[in-house]
Amino acid sequence: MSAPAKKVVVFDYGFGNVRSAERALADVGADVEITRDYDLAMNADGLLVPGVGAFSACMKGLRDARGDWIVGRRLSGGRPVMGICVGMQILFERGIEHGVETEGLDEWPGVVAPLKAPVVPHMGWNTVEAPEDSELFAGLDAEARYYFVHSYAVHDWSLEVTNAKIRAPRVSWATHGEPFVAAVENGALWATQFHPEKSGDAGAQLLTNWIGTL
Repeated sequence: MSAPAKKVVVFDYGFGNVRSAERALADVGADVEITRDYDLAMNADGLLVPGVGAFSACMKGLRDARGDWIVGRRLSGGRPVMGICVGMQILFERGIEHGVETEGLDEWPGVVAPLKAPVVPHMGWNTVEAPEDSELFAGLDAEARYYFVHSYAVHDWSLEVTNAKIRAPRVSWATHGEPFVAAVENGALWATQFHPEKSGDAGAQLLTNWIGTL
């Protein structure tokens, strides 16, 4: 008898490609629901937080839907959460857009700031430099490409782990004009700056890897 499919909630707070995320997760075997219902979001095996648009607008939408509280409660209990694109950016301390600072969820230290590159937004396919022990990128070739659409990013990673019993976060990088954080694996909290749901076979493998940890 096969194990039941993992239940994944795509959190619907008005700022993400929820339908494409739903399809991509279903295609790799997850039992997916799009909702902002508190109980369903809390009890799912995994919670996916997408994000498209401005940092400040996403944060307001998330707070209005109590998503900030749900993310915090899940993580405090070691329940998996994954952020995508702006859904990753809002996990950091704050974002700066057009000179305006907005507080993020502060799960990680760091500032989301404009990309310094000849062409912005960074739109299209790019490789990612992942740590050798990455679970998120397991089974994926170093030349695999992922789909990015963004004008802002985190350029520095400053979280240090001093407790030898706690596994240090695994941080992956990409470059567009300058290096930026492309993905993070930190205990129950994973995130990508790119869109795995739009990244073809590589993105499907990445989502499969995440679901395999739930």
